Amino acid sequence: MAEQTTSTIVVNATPKQIMAVIADFAAYPEWADSMRETEVLSTDEAGRPKQVRFRVDAGAISDEYTLAYTWSRNEVTWTLVQAKMVKGMDGAYVLRDLGPDGQEGTEVTYRLAVDVAIPMIGMLKRKAEKVIIDTALKGLKKRVES
Repeated sequence: MAEQTTSTIVVNATPKQIMAVIADFAAYPEWADSMRETEVLSTDEAGRPKQVRFRVDAGAISDEYTLAYTWSRNEVTWTLVQAKMVKGMDGAYVLRDLGPDGQEGTEVTYRLAVDVAIPMIGMLKRKAEKVIIDTALKGLKKRVES
């Protein structure tokens, strides 16, 4: 799963404010398209979600999967623990502060690589990843800035 799809957006908020929204998995169904249910299964020593179960329904594609998260100050990465349809999923949100006190906003980069159980042409897989990333970044921006 070496190939990743990446996209970036600028959010008018501090990295800390953005990380708070990213870590609030209970609220994902309110702003993340196709997210139907989330459940934090375990937390790390700092109380941040360590394993989270998701149930998504995007019409033709629905799945239930669990991701393991690793948190640092301005980055969160995840990897697939188990799923019904996908056999691999690695991703990250990487935040870069663009100015003092978040006045210039924060650049948010989303990296994602998904490996599906059914055979899929690489180009189609990248296009699907791009749609997932762009939808997630737009939803995150809207949620943080509202």
